[in-house]
Amino acid sequence: MIKIGFYQFCPTFGDKRANLHKIAEAMGKVEVDLLVLPELCTTGYLFTSQDEVNELAEPIPGPTTLFLENITRRKHCWVVLGMAERDEISKKCYNSAVLIGPDGYTATYRKAHLFFEEKLYFAPGDTPFRVYDLGIAKIGMLVCFDHFFPEATRTLALAGAQIICHPSNLVLPGKGQQITRVRAMENRIFWVLANRYGVEERGGKKLLFTGESQIVAPSGELLAQAPPDREMLQIVEVSPAQADDKKVTAMNDLFADRRPEMYNLMRSRDS
Repeated sequence: MIKIGFYQFCPTFGDKRANLHKIAEAMGKVEVDLLVLPELCTTGYLFTSQDEVNELAEPIPGPTTLFLENITRRKHCWVVLGMAERDEISKKCYNSAVLIGPDGYTATYRKAHLFFEEKLYFAPGDTPFRVYDLGIAKIGMLVCFDHFFPEATRTLALAGAQIICHPSNLVLPGKGQQITRVRAMENRIFWVLANRYGVEERGGKKLLFTGESQIVAPSGELLAQAPPDREMLQIVEVSPAQADDKKVTAMNDLFADRRPEMYNLMRSRDS
């Protein structure tokens, strides 16, 4: 059994120092093996210009990953967080998820499916959907709107993912929470949705984030859920190996029963 969890909070826009210290304070109070934090949790979400993104984004590895490495090494745990990444070679910015563990920075996943005005400021991800064996569990990473695309989750599940770590800034009430329960159930995997709560109002625009972070079992059962409008760090014990059993009935295995020869995922919109 391992302890997995989410930390739902309300980041202060542009104040990376304050947000990181908030995370450190929360983590200092608990024992956890794998903790998932929200999307763009060090910077806030509602950017108003490319200059703002460029200023707040940072390389990976960089100051943020170094700060969190000091915690994960000391507590011998894993963290997945969402942050704004700046590639020092291409100068492009990405909405990324980062995996940091007992040995330090481990991996970066760049959000493949950009939502709404994210397309104005971030480049679409160029990293593949990969599974990481942490020793305690095999995990995959998605970021927010990626959950709308079943191919992303199925790719990770077929590659052996037992737990999906899902940093998010959801703004469509109920949608992400419902869809991720379905994704967990249709792939028989655990899902940790770490959403933020609160309001951001900048540049004449306003976003209300929906909270309700959750941990879902392979059966689709909710193991934990936060309220929509306040901070919460929730941890549950799970057996990752439970996600290796893809049977729905004694005669139905979700993966063995697949019919790939009948699926045409490259079909054009006009066909």
